[in-house]
Amino acid sequence: MSVFKSRPALRWLVPAAAAAVVIGGGAAAGTIVASADPTLPERSAAQLLVDVQNAKVEGLSGTIVQTADLGLPTLPGITGGGGNADLMKLVAGSNTARVWYAGEDKLRLAVLGTLGETDVVRNGSDVWVWRSSAGSATHYKIPADAGKHEKQAPPLGVPSTPKEAADAALAAIDPTTAVTTTGAAKVAGRDAYELVLAPRDTASLVGQVRLAIDAEHHIPLGVDVYAKGANDPAVRIAFQQVSFATPDAEQFTFNPPPGTKVDTPSESDLRKQREEVEKAAKEKGAGAKAGKPEAPEGTKVVGKGWTSVLVTKMPTGDAEGGDGPQQLEAILNVLPKVSGSWGSGRLLQSALFSALLTDDGRLLVGAVAPEKLYETAAQ
Repeated sequence: MSVFKSRPALRWLVPAAAAAVVIGGGAAAGTIVASADPTLPERSAAQLLVDVQNAKVEGLSGTIVQTADLGLPTLPGITGGGGNADLMKLVAGSNTARVWYAGEDKLRLAVLGTLGETDVVRNGSDVWVWRSSAGSATHYKIPADAGKHEKQAPPLGVPSTPKEAADAALAAIDPTTAVTTTGAAKVAGRDAYELVLAPRDTASLVGQVRLAIDAEHHIPLGVDVYAKGANDPAVRIAFQQVSFATPDAEQFTFNPPPGTKVDTPSESDLRKQREEVEKAAKEKGAGAKAGKPEAPEGTKVVGKGWTSVLVTKMPTGDAEGGDGPQQLEAILNVLPKVSGSWGSGRLLQSALFSALLTDDGRLLVGAVAPEKLYETAAQ
């Protein structure tokens, strides 16, 4: 099975990123250490890319650590006190997950959060999602005639794996990207090659993205994202420990703990949900046909490559629901006011990206300095 091309259940491990080039989290544990040892046979960047694309593994297990220090200001409910601790760790802290994999239909992920553990277990047509903090579990029974996407586990916003972070980075390779190697590295005690992606345009806030590729199995063991001019990564996703032995079958057998409230959606519910997804996909047109999520109306990308800027409209307060509008207003109030020929608004800056929220309801985000956002806003 190709872990690079077929993208089984590991696909639902990727969290939403603040910017397209910010692939996950990273900074201390699961360290990628460049070293003259081990002495590995020379491999060019082109050879390593082919290695990753053709990588095959029948089973693995390990501990993944995702850490981040994006240099964000204090934001209410995110990086400030009293907010969601697990959300805060995505942008300024660390997350840990255990993963077991034994084929496309056997996977288990355990995410260790501040207030409890969340497990997702796929075993054939059975999928369980268990949340210890809520004392609840949902049991999905995948229909035999389900399509490719329905045979995967339901989505869950949790730390991404090095493989998925590497997929996102490799997908960004185009003429605006320089691809090189830096020699050998050690990750989770394993020998690895290091592949380096760097923007050719120095206007990008991203300095480079480093991928550690397992020397034997050719899968990504870790990904580091560096801000321009930085010595330490702002973002890291890496295995802290990994084994390529196929896990025992018992790892994929889930029995709800006593007292757990179990919800079991019926097959008709799942079919209805699938039909709604398929109907929505047809209505989305070319974007959906290409396998890409449809962007909100009014969304566009200005520029190319690492210095492109995403321009979209902010959702209205009614669309947010719940405490969304209040939290957004609290965040906006702590951001500095900026203005220019393009109008006025609020600016958010981090080590890897900038975001401009204009008073007329636009949101501009890119791995660029604020001046690039102002220039785009004025167009």
